[in-house]
This record gives sequence, C-alpha cells and structure tokens, in this order.
Amino acid sequence: MAIPRIVVVGGGAGGLELVTRLGRKLGKSKKAEIVLVDRNPTHIWKPLLHEVAVGVMDSSLDEVSYQGHSADAGYRYQIGTLCGLDREHRQIRLAAIHDDKARVVLPERRLDYDYLVLSVGSVSNDFGTPGVADHCYFLDSVKQAEAFRKQMLNTFLRCSNREKSGKSGMSVAIVGGGATGVELSAELLNATQMLHGYGFSRISRQQLKIHLLEAAPRVLPALPERISGSVHRELERLGVEIHTDTRVTQADENGFEIADGSRIDADLTVWAAGVRGPSILSELGLSTQRNHQVIVHQNMQSVDDERIFALGDCAACPQPGDRMVPPRAQAAHQQANTLYKNLKAAMAGGELKDFHYKDMGSLISLAHFDAVGNLMRGASAKGVLVEGWLAKIFYASLYRMHQAAIHGYVRTGVRMLVDRINTIIRPRLKLH
Repeated sequence: MAIPRIVVVGGGAGGLELVTRLGRKLGKSKKAEIVLVDRNPTHIWKPLLHEVAVGVMDSSLDEVSYQGHSADAGYRYQIGTLCGLDREHRQIRLAAIHDDKARVVLPERRLDYDYLVLSVGSVSNDFGTPGVADHCYFLDSVKQAEAFRKQMLNTFLRCSNREKSGKSGMSVAIVGGGATGVELSAELLNATQMLHGYGFSRISRQQLKIHLLEAAPRVLPALPERISGSVHRELERLGVEIHTDTRVTQADENGFEIADGSRIDADLTVWAAGVRGPSILSELGLSTQRNHQVIVHQNMQSVDDERIFALGDCAACPQPGDRMVPPRAQAAHQQANTLYKNLKAAMAGGELKDFHYKDMGSLISLAHFDAVGNLMRGASAKGVLVEGWLAKIFYASLYRMHQAAIHGYVRTGVRMLVDRINTIIRPRLKLH
C-alpha cells in the first residue's frame, strides 16, 4: 500500500520548519513521503535579509542547503517554480529550469500529491506605482538583497570619488516604514561607519543622508504606538529623516515624486512597503484575496479543496473578531506547529483544529545602536516594554529559535560558536 505524499511548496520560515518536523516524525518512519519544492537551492531567514543587503550577514555562511538538510531531516527536496495546479488529478506543475545560456536543465514537470501545502511567502507590493519596478531595489529574496549590496558598495565608491568635484555625501531613500525599512535604515548607518573604518569609503556616517518614507501617520504602524514613538526618536537621533503621511506617486532614476508635488532625490532607492502574495496564487483556480493571498479556513485548509492547505504570508487565515493572521515570522512558526498536527489528523481521518494566533510581542533592531520591543502581548494588551541590551538578546534569540527548529539544539549551539569565531577572524562586513 502506497504511503501518502505531502508536498510543501516554499521553504521559508514556516515551510522549512513544517517539512523538517514532518520529515523527522513521518518521513523517516515511512508513514508519509514528504517533498519540499522551492525555486532556490538554499534558505535564509527572511527577517534578516536587510542584514544580507548591507553585508553584515554573509549569506554564503548562514544559508541552509535544502538538499543537504533534507537528507538529514527525512524529506525530499526538488528544485522548481510552481506554475500550475491540477486539482482533479492532484498534481502541481513546475516550470522548466534553464541555465544562464537558456539551455533546458530540467523540462516542465508534474508532481503528484495527496496533500498540498502552499507556503510561498510574500513579496513587496508596489501598488502599481509608476517607475518603482524599474528603478527601486526590493528585499524579498537573497538574490535581491545581494543585488542591493553590490550596488550599495558601487554607490559608496562612486560618491566617494565625486568629492573631488566639490560634491560630498550620499543619499538613500527607503519607502516603507515597517520593520524592514526601519531596520535597513539603521543597518545602513552601521555599514557606512564600518566602510569608512575599513578605508573602503571616504563617506562618514554624518555624510550619509537617509530618507524613510511612510504613507501612514507614523513608522511601524502595525506595532504599538509606544514602540513606534521610541523607534522614531532613536532614528531621528541617529540622523534619519523621517517622512510620515507621505505617499509616493512615481519613481525615477533620481528618486521619488511625492503626492504633494515635492521630490526626494537619492543615489539609491529601496521599496520596502506593502505585502502581497506571489501573483501565481491567483492563477491556480483557488479563491484568493486581491493581494493574492489564498483564502483558507481557520484550520488553514483551503476553502475550495480539503486536500490543500496554506500557511504564512501567502495565506489569508481568519481569526475571531474579523481579524486576520498578520504576515509575521512568529505567525508562520506557530502555524507550522498547528498544521503538522492537522496533516496528521487529516491522514487519520480525524478532526482538524483551528489555528489561534498568539501575539508574543514585537522586537525591532536598530543595528548595534539600539533595540526596542514589547514581549508577552498574549498575557496583556500592552505587554512588557524592553529596550537596550535586553531587547538585543531577545531579538537574537528569535533567529536561534528558528535554527533550533530546523537543526536541533546541539547543532544550533555549534553554529552559535562558529558565528562567534567568525566575528573574530573575519571582517564584520562583507566587502566584496
């Protein structure tokens, strides 16, 4: 008798944690075949992409190889990009893969499933703003983060050289005052300081002008106002110019046009605003929202097909009180735990449990300058405010918890030791 096959598309935080647990509990014991599909060969925890973008995290050192990890965790990995779904025959279609000379490496393929989990994450939403796609950098993937890092280094060199012509300084404009935009602003100031210290650039931290643009009345609009206010004050103290209630109407090679008719010019422009699911989700024949999120029941089961589930940023999962699960890493982590149990129940013909999101608080890192957040929001409306070194410790622990979920505690401890050694023997910034 054939064992059921569970196919998970997307190896982000939730997807990788889910296949790891399924593989260890069901795959190794041959109770189910677990398959992970992802277009990339490696995984990086998405909340840290802003660190990859400025070079304080080396993606080649911190990435997880799906192929290597799968052999240890009891699941099977297939590289591929989802391009279609055949619900009648329970198959997904994977697009053909080509090399850099346009030669076919793998043709278009079909992959059978008994249960399908969509965990393809989210991308930034430019809301159709003219010029954004052509002139702005996005930070939705390692590839995009690395492209920004290389351009950032080139821009520092170019701006350093133009000081001879009487001009000085460098400017960066970031659209989106959420966690990514805020943390990127601080990391850019940190990187400028280190680049100047290494002799790579003549531009000092005081000569870098960062504009942070947010359409809402305050930065971090999804977080409590006291965190938003604290972060706002610290960013201004560091020299970031914050523009709230500011709507961008167009982007060009020199910066942004604003709704009030003004302009903000910059040497580098980044779009870190808005969240939507990949557009392919609205082409699968499943019910989706306008932002392409797959509509699911509270148990994460598709409203259209009991064999299909979705979790993480790509899922529109309802909660009591007409709320939706927010697109956050902690939500994906919690959903992976619940979905693991629901998939086991589905295979056994049991009842599925509804997912209840527990807000454990929020933490924002401002590079080495500061950190701020609130914890245990599930216990009280406001939670406990933490700042400084304590907040930095809690912030770092979030990534270590993710590593523990996919590697186990012993290997995570070894990785922590290796990371510590690397900070001593390697430059603190990736300079090439």
